[in-house]
Amino acid sequence: MQQQLTPAGQNIVNDLSNRYNLSQDAVIYMIGAVSNGGGTMAQFNCPELGGSGQWMQGGMTMVGDMFNYGLKNTVNNLCAEISNALANTQIFPIIKAGTPGSSQWWPTDLGIPFSSGGQNNIRYAVFPNRIAIESNGQITVYDTLDHNIGGVSQQQGGDTSLTFSSQYGTIAVSSLPIISGAGNVPPPSPHVNFAQPLYNDFATPAPIVHTPVFTEPHNVQNDSADTIIQLIEKLAKLRDSGALTEDEFNGKKVELLGRL
Repeated sequence: MQQQLTPAGQNIVNDLSNRYNLSQDAVIYMIGAVSNGGGTMAQFNCPELGGSGQWMQGGMTMVGDMFNYGLKNTVNNLCAEISNALANTQIFPIIKAGTPGSSQWWPTDLGIPFSSGGQNNIRYAVFPNRIAIESNGQITVYDTLDHNIGGVSQQQGGDTSLTFSSQYGTIAVSSLPIISGAGNVPPPSPHVNFAQPLYNDFATPAPIVHTPVFTEPHNVQNDSADTIIQLIEKLAKLRDSGALTEDEFNGKKVELLGRL
């Protein structure tokens, strides 16, 4: 469902669409993605920008074609402009806090989250002892028990399940006790991409214990997509230096990509 825009927001969409040679629908979609990420990050799946990708403020950009640096630069510049516009312009009409469609969609009694984000039809917000999930307009609040949440991950593609990392490893959100709501978040699939670090979107974060999720560091299948990309870039340097042949490099790259 396309979000409504203010007149100022429509002007921004027109300008970005013309300058980046994108459809207005693609620009509106990316504005929603950056808005869901609190203005500091975005997860997206936009065919006009190469499909699935991730942007984080400060220069960390991932696209489907990992070596297409021109596309990375386009995504980075577009998202940076959108982030600035969101901070200085009322792009979307103001919707009452605590209602679906609002930028503060979670129940107001939870207060201010120390992290929030989302993609497609799922958004999350993390609070002390609680995590709120909005899925297809339905809000569910879960008890996080004694978990120290260190990151939230969302599966790319058709399965949009959520997991989070804690001192106990990788945990499915759907396995937590439900405080309120229908609990309509789908269970996780075996492979999760684009791990999201917690970002301070609204206020000073509560203390978080960051504990490594993966107990087997050499199991590449458990690594995030950005880690695999870093490994491929290192292999490319070894190839360029003559330490690896082109065939050896290509074989290893295919193996790594197959683990995403």
